[in-house]
Amino acid sequence: MIELQDVFRHYGEAYRLHHPQPLHVRKVMRAITYCRTAAMGGHLDACDACDFTRISYHSCRNRHCPKCQTVNKERWIEARKADLLNVGYFHVVFTLPDLLNPIACHNPQILYDLLFKAAAETLTELAADKKYLGAQIGFTSILHTWGQNLMHHPHLHVVVPGGGIDATNKWVPSKKKFFIPVKVLSRKFRGKFLAYLKQAELQFFGTTADLQHPASFQRLLTALYQKEWVVYGKPPFKNAGCVVEYLGRYTHRVAISNSRMMKLEEDHVTFKWRDYKDDNKSKEMTVTAAEFIRRFLIHVLPPGYTRIRHYGFLSPRGKATRLKLCKKLTRTPLPAHPQTKRTTLELLQQILGQDFACCPCCGVGHMSRASARRDLRHRTVE
Repeated sequence: MIELQDVFRHYGEAYRLHHPQPLHVRKVMRAITYCRTAAMGGHLDACDACDFTRISYHSCRNRHCPKCQTVNKERWIEARKADLLNVGYFHVVFTLPDLLNPIACHNPQILYDLLFKAAAETLTELAADKKYLGAQIGFTSILHTWGQNLMHHPHLHVVVPGGGIDATNKWVPSKKKFFIPVKVLSRKFRGKFLAYLKQAELQFFGTTADLQHPASFQRLLTALYQKEWVVYGKPPFKNAGCVVEYLGRYTHRVAISNSRMMKLEEDHVTFKWRDYKDDNKSKEMTVTAAEFIRRFLIHVLPPGYTRIRHYGFLSPRGKATRLKLCKKLTRTPLPAHPQTKRTTLELLQQILGQDFACCPCCGVGHMSRASARRDLRHRTVE
């Protein structure tokens, strides 16, 4: 089985030489290439019941590396469990039209910020309207920038509890189906995004150089105003447990997982993808290694960029007070004891059902990090 790391290990350096990259992208390439190898350093684990030792190489911990997301994802989900309310939840997807993809490639932070801002204001303002709910809502937005074929496809997955707090601090439940018509969401989102786009300080070069001219930019805006924007309301979640499962699938996902990688041969990469335009059929796609790397690197986020954001009564400022009120109003049970943070080994044991601390040699002892002075000449496993 091949991995994303294999592609970068064999073809990453040649790609970088022919296609110079900014520093933060080069760091991602290096992290994925050397993750869990001697280049990252490591430590010695030793059994407390026999003489068995092994070297454990360090992970890169880069958020774009498919090997390094499992523990981070589980820790994030555990923290979010405490935020769940005893209400229904909805899933809404806001998508940018393909016409904006070239601009997003050259101005990623600006376009992604506008996507977050326009979607959040659309939901907040419409929910506050008594015609729809008449209350303040809370929601979590998660940015994805890719489609199944790894091409640029910026969109937001938004999880919204079914209800909100009105001006008298009472809980207003939403309808069973999403409380705002999708067409209303779509048109308000389009108007807000394009209004902000007009004010943005954008850079145009390469394939977008022509947009430096006001007439060309205005033609693009006109085409975007005339287009129906896609805002998709998925069926509501059955229960709070389903919300947690959903968050696990989406929060720490990278552009492509190792499970989708199939072949690496003769300078070509083959991977699995789902064609949503063809009845969601599972297919295989083969591209050159250089094209595969190009597509993957499109989705490297700007340094320090926050791709998971919380709004309304779930926003960080004053969250504890507002969430306590929401739980009281929705009759959500409060935890009897404060949640204790589990170790990485405990999380892995829960996820994979395997005790990684158990010694693979004697099966009795437990592995732990050895002292720096420990004799390294014991039996080791590569």
